[in-house]
Amino acid sequence: MPVHDWTRVSAGTFHDFHCTWIPEIKIRLNDGILPADYYAQVEQVAGGMTADILTLRQEPDDDLPDVGELRGGTAVTEAPPEVRHTASLEMDHYAARRRQVAIKHSSDDRVVALIEVVSPGNKSGKRVWQAFLAKAVSTLAQGRHLLIADLFPPTPRDPNGVHGELWAELGDESYAAPTDKPLTLAAYSAGLTKTAYVEPIAVGDPLKAMPLFLTPDIYVSVPLEESYMTAYRGVPRRWREVLEAAA
Repeated sequence: MPVHDWTRVSAGTFHDFHCTWIPEIKIRLNDGILPADYYAQVEQVAGGMTADILTLRQEPDDDLPDVGELRGGTAVTEAPPEVRHTASLEMDHYAARRRQVAIKHSSDDRVVALIEVVSPGNKSGKRVWQAFLAKAVSTLAQGRHLLIADLFPPTPRDPNGVHGELWAELGDESYAAPTDKPLTLAAYSAGLTKTAYVEPIAVGDPLKAMPLFLTPDIYVSVPLEESYMTAYRGVPRRWREVLEAAA
């Protein structure tokens, strides 16, 4: 199913879809995609972030597996994610631009990654947009991997899209969003070297599977297209007609 033009409907309509899409991704991750000892969970976060995010957690284990022993993931060295744009930043370069210390939470079931679907509210004002970026930067600074899906075109607050602005916050302002592909899928590996795997897309494009990192070098593929299609079936017919009339 091609990506729809969500700017044609109300923010509330996308929020309704978003609140269905996130659980659909969770179901698929927990139904055989994630290795043993990992699980995905929908959580509500107050503040500048969209209400619902998906966290990937690892069960407490005193004998955590080495990368080579992890079962169920894909090694970057064996099968690099196939995306249009890849870039890396060394940790010391990042630290030179950000002089804040992130505090890790003390949960027994530690968060290792987050999935975030950008909503219109995230771009509705300077303050909430800066809060979104700060949260994303903090996530990576704490060594938590990140996957962002932004199905909305750039605004004056993010002229190079969500990846362009986030990567600039980390110290590299070289990314220029392609004008023919204004929407963004971006996965981030949060090792000492931060690596971004970016797939620019446009309305009408299919949603390709994107990597979700479990360790800096091991990832699973998130079935964005399949989960999107299932969630879309729940969109009220009144709004589906609006979205499909633009196709």
